[in-house]
Amino acid sequence: MAEAPGPLDHTFTAPIGVEVKGEMWSCVEMPDSTDFFGTGKSVRVAATVDDEPLTAGLMPTGAGGHMLSISAKLRKKLGKEIGDNVTVHLSERLS
Repeated sequence: MAEAPGPLDHTFTAPIGVEVKGEMWSCVEMPDSTDFFGTGKSVRVAATVDDEPLTAGLMPTGAGGHMLSISAKLRKKLGKEIGDNVTVHLSERLS
């Protein structure tokens, strides 16, 4: 569990696409995130998505988990679309 800022070493693979209020968002949902972080609130992290570095906030899904936004620019760089799997590695909790 990572309830405070500091180093992380957590990897998961998930498809791009989270349904929010009937719309498909370009996000990746982190499994068991509320238990992992000890909160249902936003958490800022340093991470990689398919080895591309980024710093971002994991946003609450509204269903008890967290999701990481995958921008159109990053999807294009990765050659990925909604529905494609990506591997996310969390290296540090920043907040």
